[in-house]
Amino acid sequence: MTIQSIGVMSPGSMGQAIAQQLKRNGFAVHTALDGRSERSRALAAEAGINDLGTLDRLAAQCDVILSIMNPGAALEFAQAMAAAIRRAGTQPLVVDCNAIAPTTMQAVHEIITATGARCLDAGMFSPPPRDGAHGRLFVSGPGAEVLNVFATADLSVRVLNDRIGAASALKMCDAVISKGVTALVLQMLIAAQRYGVAQELEDQLTPARQKIHDVVIDALPIMPSKSYRWVPEVLEIAKTLEAVGMTPRMIEGAAEVYEFVAATKLGRETPETRDRSLDGRGVVQQLAGEPW
Repeated sequence: MTIQSIGVMSPGSMGQAIAQQLKRNGFAVHTALDGRSERSRALAAEAGINDLGTLDRLAAQCDVILSIMNPGAALEFAQAMAAAIRRAGTQPLVVDCNAIAPTTMQAVHEIITATGARCLDAGMFSPPPRDGAHGRLFVSGPGAEVLNVFATADLSVRVLNDRIGAASALKMCDAVISKGVTALVLQMLIAAQRYGVAQELEDQLTPARQKIHDVVIDALPIMPSKSYRWVPEVLEIAKTLEAVGMTPRMIEGAAEVYEFVAATKLGRETPETRDRSLDGRGVVQQLAGEPW
């Protein structure tokens, strides 16, 4: 398969960064911004991503289409993309890069392949590949090796196997650490703040626990602006665990934590508009003053 033109849906923070890497490798990169937010439009313009307007035009002109969006929208987008592919009469390769459960990925695969087009499974691991930060894209499915051409100095591509759902399973299991542990530690920090023992809590931490505390504190400044996306992702983690006979209830509690954060003033900010002077402890202090 020869890849020349790539569609990225949509150019949020991660999508924009990947689009920039693809452009570095000489690919023509497009998007379809009809009905998308002003933030997506601004990020696309900043990266020089060509706006084709509609999904129909995206399906008609792109060899590969990457789905990189709120995981709660993955299925709906797959259905819209399948309809556009049928109208365009083309057979692009659709790659779902969303943080979704393997069962959700299987459903996306069935929707896309029913059109005659191909579909691959991918998991994008943070950070977004820009400004020297290195991102990792894990892919799986028959013929996934075709995506090796996406690799750059800032974006590695690793093919897992030929199973649809493998890349999603890896992403979901890894996200238990980044999303589940963060939610649990955040609850601890807010509770300590409300009880007036925050400093005493930190003072008595053992070195091992201090490392966990510090990792979460360092991640908190950007978390509120992403929390609305973390809610559906955490629910996808719950589906992933339940599908192999494990309880989803612990991680479902994390979804409630992110629902709370998303409803606060901090949660209504975007990664671009957030207060960059606010550190992790400041985030905890503000969230501790919000009604649950």
